[in-house]
Amino acid sequence: MRGDIQNRIEGLDWDEIASGLNEHGYSLTGSLLMAEECEELVSMYPKDDRFRSRIVMARYRFGSGEYKYFAYPLPKVVEELRAAFYPKLATVANEWNEKLGAGEPFPLEHEEFAKQCHKAGQKRPTPLLLRYEAGDYNCLHQDLYGQMAFPLQLTCFLSRKSDYAGGEFVLTEQQPRAQSKAQVLAPERGQVLIFTTRHRPIKGTRGYYRVSVRHGVSRLLSGMRYTLGVPFHDAE
Repeated sequence: MRGDIQNRIEGLDWDEIASGLNEHGYSLTGSLLMAEECEELVSMYPKDDRFRSRIVMARYRFGSGEYKYFAYPLPKVVEELRAAFYPKLATVANEWNEKLGAGEPFPLEHEEFAKQCHKAGQKRPTPLLLRYEAGDYNCLHQDLYGQMAFPLQLTCFLSRKSDYAGGEFVLTEQQPRAQSKAQVLAPERGQVLIFTTRHRPIKGTRGYYRVSVRHGVSRLLSGMRYTLGVPFHDAE
């Protein structure tokens, strides 16, 4: 798929994406990022000047492996992903808020939402590169960095599936008075997963109710796996 990132995102089937988000809490695009864009992002990992911090997951009992948060200014690809996906997803987010009777509507441009985050004291960028080697995994969690939180986020898959085994992306839902439900995904390089950050609405017999969602990564059996995480809110 050629053309700049904004055109590629505009060309996605947004009715199908919205349907997937509403029915399952996630939606997976086709191949969106080009191989050279994935390789460019992976090549940044050793360049510490591009990042504001490095997290070794075992140190905090988050799992095993490590990740790095980008510093501002973000790489062009990451900035374009944030700016182009956000307006489409803000429509879904506002529909979810309306169903749940929660909060003020989100602005329809990421620049305006970023200003709200910064006003609330959340000024540090949250897009991150994650690296997993054999034996690494990521515990189930939610990417919350302060009072402001956008209800949807992205994971972009940067490694070919032939480069590693295991390391599936895992989503779990905890519905009230019910067993947890898991979704296990193994996307190809260049695909982008859009998924619930914290909770989403599900319709019950008495209207909509919140379902809590967490995500993680199963243990990598061999090889090396890189992903790009793109939350839309910034951190305190």
